[in-house]
Amino acid sequence: MSVKRSQIADVQGVPLMKDTADKWHDIWDFQARPDDLLICTYPKAGTTWIQEIVEMVQHGGDPEKCDQTPIEKRMPFIELILPKPFPLNLEVVKSMPSPRSLKFHLPVQLMPPSVWEQNCKIIYVARNAKDNVVSYFHFHRMNKGLPEPGNWDQFVENFLAAKTAYGSWFDHVRGWWEAKDKHPILYLFYEDMKEDPAREIRKVAQFMGVELSEAALNRIVKHTTFESMKVNPKVNHSSVPSSVLDQTISPFMRKGTVGDWKEHFTVAQSERLDEACAQKLKGSSLTFRTEL
Repeated sequence: MSVKRSQIADVQGVPLMKDTADKWHDIWDFQARPDDLLICTYPKAGTTWIQEIVEMVQHGGDPEKCDQTPIEKRMPFIELILPKPFPLNLEVVKSMPSPRSLKFHLPVQLMPPSVWEQNCKIIYVARNAKDNVVSYFHFHRMNKGLPEPGNWDQFVENFLAAKTAYGSWFDHVRGWWEAKDKHPILYLFYEDMKEDPAREIRKVAQFMGVELSEAALNRIVKHTTFESMKVNPKVNHSSVPSSVLDQTISPFMRKGTVGDWKEHFTVAQSERLDEACAQKLKGSSLTFRTEL
């Protein structure tokens, strides 16, 4: 099957994929359940990593239970609208037994109202803007469903101008940061997860109300290392046809490091992004590390 590169369309001032925008009414009407656990991130901020951690915590650190089906089937991506014959995730989740774990990339103001009404627990992961934009650029190159990225310089300009899908990274990370004081949201940082995975996994388990033994914790740490996930066919999206995700251009699990931005950014680009961060995150107590 061939996939056409998507266009971008506006939903309440946020650029989203056109197919998502076309189905927005259905997405907005999504019916959450009180025991749903939701994972939300700006794209390419460690989404798959936190998904696999959550699954492993739910299964008490048993990798065999997580390795039975691909992650995109275990934890559907709610607002992703794929062409037929792919099923509509919105329909799939209706028949999923509770408790469900579900994935979103939406900024806080676009989350369906039922999420707040049901007081769902949400885990949010934020990644520093520089590494995030690098990963997003390479993802656009290999993902045939995303808009054409242009070259690196063009992509950085679009990112800074909030013209990439899901809009402003600054608004996204800040919106969720401010929401965490009003809702049951665990806000994690990619850089903290790289620095001390066991510490962050403990936070996740505690948030989920799960007691983990040391042995289970160690199994989860080992199973969710980048090296382990990169070669795990249930996580690395190798089951997705190359007409959709062309992993010869760039692997889905590419580097998973902190500081890879230094290989891509010019000094001028780095300074501009630093200035944008200082300006747009001002007064929010939100800070990011760009190296460890």
